[in-house]
Amino acid sequence: MINFFKKKNYKEEIKEELNIFDEKEKIPSHIAIIMDGNGRWAQRRFLPRIAGHKEGMNTVKKVTKRSSQLGVKVLTLYAFSTENWKRPDPEVTFLMQLPVDFFDTFVPDLKKENIKVQVIGFTEGLPSHTRKAVMEAVEETKSNTGMILNFALNYGSRSEILEATKNIAQLVKDNSLEIDEIDETIFESQLMTASLGAYQEVDYLIRTSGEERMSNFLLWQNAYSEFYFTNELWPDFNEKSLENAIGVYQKRHRRFGAL
Repeated sequence: MINFFKKKNYKEEIKEELNIFDEKEKIPSHIAIIMDGNGRWAQRRFLPRIAGHKEGMNTVKKVTKRSSQLGVKVLTLYAFSTENWKRPDPEVTFLMQLPVDFFDTFVPDLKKENIKVQVIGFTEGLPSHTRKAVMEAVEETKSNTGMILNFALNYGSRSEILEATKNIAQLVKDNSLEIDEIDETIFESQLMTASLGAYQEVDYLIRTSGEERMSNFLLWQNAYSEFYFTNELWPDFNEKSLENAIGVYQKRHRRFGAL
C-alpha cells in the first residue's frame, strides 16, 4: 500500500526540481560567482550601502550550503577585487571586516558540511586582521574533503596573469625551464587557482544584478565557461535562484570549439 502522506526526503525533492541525481555530470563542477548588487539592494531600501554587504554575507552562507548539497566541487566567490580599493574608505573598512565576522560565525557550519576554505588573490595586501581571519579559516578546514569554497580576495585576473608570466620568465632565466616547454599546463601551474587541480577551469560563471561583464575575474579560467546573468541583486539571490541557474546550465550544450 502506498503511503501518500509519507514525507519525501531531501534528495527526492531536489531530484524532482533539477533531475540531477541520475545525471551528475550535468552539475557544474566549478561555479564562479560575481556577487553584484549589494549597494543597490541597500539603496532601494534607503539603507546605507554597508547594509547590503551585510545581507550579502547571509546570501553567501545560503548559496555555499546549497552548492555543496548539490554536488558542486568548487565555488569561487569574487569577494573583493584589486579595483575595489577605490571605493570610499568607510565602505572598504567595512568590507575588510566582513571576512572576520563571516568566518567567526560560519566556520562551524563549514566543518559540519565538510567544506574546505581556500583563497586566491594578493592576500599580502589585506589588513592583518582580515588576512588572519581568512588564514585561520583555511587552517581549520584544511582536512575537509568536500566542496572547496574559494574566495577571491584582493584579486585581479590581469595581475594574476602578469605574475604567472613573470614566474615562468624567472624559471627560464634560471635554466629550470626551456621556452619550448611552455604550454598551457605550465602556465596554469603558475596561476593562483593551481591548487584546484582538475577543477581549475570554471564551468559556470554567474553574475547577479543585471550587469553583463567579466570585471577582471578569472579571465584565463573562464575561457570556455558558460555565462549566466540575472537581474536579481546578490542579497536577493537564494537557494532557489541557484537551482534555477543550474537548470539553465543543464540545457546548454558545451562544445569547447568542436561540433
